[in-house]
Formats: sequence, C-alpha cells, structure tokens
Amino acid sequence: MGAASGSGTPEDCRGLTGDNLKLCEDADDVGTTIGVGLIIGLWAAVDVILGFTYVVYRLATRRA
Repeated sequence: MGAASGSGTPEDCRGLTGDNLKLCEDADDVGTTIGVGLIIGLWAAVDVILGFTYVVYRLATRRA
C-alpha cells in the first residue's frame, strides 16, 4: 500500500513546473524508498528474532 501510493505527482508538487517539479517529485520518491526499506528491514529483523527463538525453544525441549 505504501509503495503504491508513491506513484504520480504528490499534492505538494501541484502547481510547480520545470526544475522545481522534478526536484519535488524526486524528493517524494526518496521518501517512498526510505519507507519501503524500513518496512523490509523491520520484517527481516523480526524474521531473524523469530528464527532464533525457535532454535532456542527446540534446544530447550529436545530429549537427551
């Protein structure tokens, strides 16, 4: 949803032309990229934490 909303001309850029429009759209694209990167990074971090928790659980409950 967040990445899809980053397409098109942002509301703040309406009425701008030329270099100002290009700069405004590029700044919006950078913000979208940072947001998507944070979502993926958090997803990966949670995945690693869950994997480590599973390994600890399996080691604690194994039969000797």
